Formats: sequence, structure tokens, C-alpha cells
Amino acid sequence: MAELSPQSSAGEIVTHLRAIGSQENRLGMLRYGIKIERALGISHGVQRQIARKIKRNHERAFELWDTGIMEAQFIASVTADPQRFSAEDARRWAASFDSWDIVDGVSDLFVDTDAWKELIEEFAADEREFVRRTAFAMMAWSVVHRKKEPVATFLDFLPIIEAHATDSRNFVKKAVNWALRSIGKRSMEMHGAALAMAQKLAMSPDKTARWIGKDAVRELTNAKTLERIAARED
Repeated sequence: MAELSPQSSAGEIVTHLRAIGSQENRLGMLRYGIKIERALGISHGVQRQIARKIKRNHERAFELWDTGIMEAQFIASVTADPQRFSAEDARRWAASFDSWDIVDGVSDLFVDTDAWKELIEEFAADEREFVRRTAFAMMAWSVVHRKKEPVATFLDFLPIIEAHATDSRNFVKKAVNWALRSIGKRSMEMHGAALAMAQKLAMSPDKTARWIGKDAVRELTNAKTLERIAARED
């Protein structure tokens, strides 16, 4: 099997992926609620190693995406150029999302694009389960990636979180919860507003909103969480 390099073609990369896929890993993915119809069974760690080896190549990333293979698509998201990745590209990719793991992996790329805030609003309003999940995964990732973003941007996400906290679909509600907790952990300044929203949701007559709120309150009031936020600010 040829060694992968920055010069490797999409075809060569896919051949390599097929050679190292594992049926045991595929079956293991099922235990985490990951759809395996398009997966070869390769860990995210190995996928990231491959992405580092082949390096960024925007055109090749789209060739990898179009194979439909889950691992090739994740590698595509890591090796695409976010500065050249358009809102329309994001819409096309998101339209094919069918499993939470590819959503969460590719959302990492979407947050680095110029259209990220526009896409969050658009995807949150979309009724498709995995497209809506994308919006909230992007919110969570933006807390990590967008370090210079003003506090107001993240606080503006809280009404969107509240609006969709009653979506009982499993992969949506977990992402809404993830986004709320992430915003609350970014800084003490944001912690209060996120905790207030979590407490409001915890008192909701809606079962899903209550679950999201109670779980977020539990983490945002945890002593270790508060210590980590304070230590970051020091």
C-alpha cells in the first residue's frame, strides 16, 4: 500500500481508507448511535493522522466529500480551506448529513468560514434533524474557535436555544444542551446569562426543555466547572 502524502489523489486516499477499515470498529460505532452504512470503521484519531499527512487541498477535499464515505468526508472537512468554503458549499454538505458524528466533525469546519453566523441562524430554522443539529454544534464549536468574538454574539444565541429547546428529537436536544453548556463555560460574563436560561428551561412545562435546562444547570453550577472558568480568566 502506497504511503500517503500531500500529493496523494482522492482515489489513492480512498483506497488506503478501504484497506485499513475494520468491521469490528464499524460494529462498535453502532453502540454510540452512529450510522455505519457509509462508514469503513476507522477511528477519528487515525482519520486526523491521515489529514495531517495529506495536508490541506481544497479541490481534493470536494472529491473526497463526493465519495459519500463517512471517513473520507470527515477528512475532507479537515483538509478543505475554510476561507474558500462558501455558504452554498455548507448548505450542500449539510443537506446530506445523516449521522450525529459527521455533523459534529464537519461543523468544526463551518465555524471557521465567513458565513458561520448566517449559517447558524439558517440551520437552526431548518426542520431537518441533522441540519438543525448542525446549528447547535456550530454554536458549541464557536465558543472554542471564535476567541475574539464579542460576548454579544454568543448571548444572541440564547434566544435561538430557547426557541428550539422543545425539539424532542434526540440528536437535536443533545446539541441544544451542548450549545447552552458551552456558552456558559466560555467566561464568567457569559456564565450568568447561560445559567439564567438553563434555570428558565428547567422550569418549563415541556419535558425536553426541562431536561436540557436541568442538565445544563447541573454542569454550570458544578464547583469544578466554576473553578475552571475562573482559572481561565486568571
